[in-house]
Amino acid sequence: MKTLLVNGSPRQNGNTSVAFVEVAKTLEAEGIETETFWIGAKPVRGCVACGKCRETGRCAFDDDAANALAAKLASADALVVGSPVYYGQPNGALLALLQRVCFSASSAVSGKPVATVAVCRRGGATAAFQCLNMPFQMLNCTIVGSQYWNIAYGREPGEAAQDAEGMQTMRTLARNLAWLLRIAAAGAVPRPAGEPWRPMHFIR
Repeated sequence: MKTLLVNGSPRQNGNTSVAFVEVAKTLEAEGIETETFWIGAKPVRGCVACGKCRETGRCAFDDDAANALAAKLASADALVVGSPVYYGQPNGALLALLQRVCFSASSAVSGKPVATVAVCRRGGATAAFQCLNMPFQMLNCTIVGSQYWNIAYGREPGEAAQDAEGMQTMRTLARNLAWLLRIAAAGAVPRPAGEPWRPMHFIR
């Protein structure tokens, strides 16, 4: 079983990475393989609603991390997505990637256990955490919680390691995720079959 950790910070070794190290160490102690995917610090395109991915299964823009991330998702049994908090929101580059990947590669995400993590200096973490969860709730994913919201605090690189409760939250998150993966692998109770989608709007 494998979990992909998506580091949505432009700083590869910042406090989001500190939180992920705690998650990864705990998952590996539980027998779960991990891989970390850093989205990088280069510009990321937003979705332009061109619809090309419906034809090809890939985003039309191939000059950033979107398609590489989608390819990694195909072999992952679970997903952890983390971001620093900017103005009460996740990193905009990460949001752009998630919007494109969750649409163009929705079948690689749908139904998997997903945990999200927000890392901040002081405030805005709960709003960012809620925002990160939204696309995965639409994709029938099981959202993995912990003993508190999946939040860690720190400003300077490495400071999050001093957030004892935050690091405990990361470990509890990882154990909960490992437990869900083992339940899914056992296959004792099949996942409920989905109903055919009935899209509608309220404009008449």
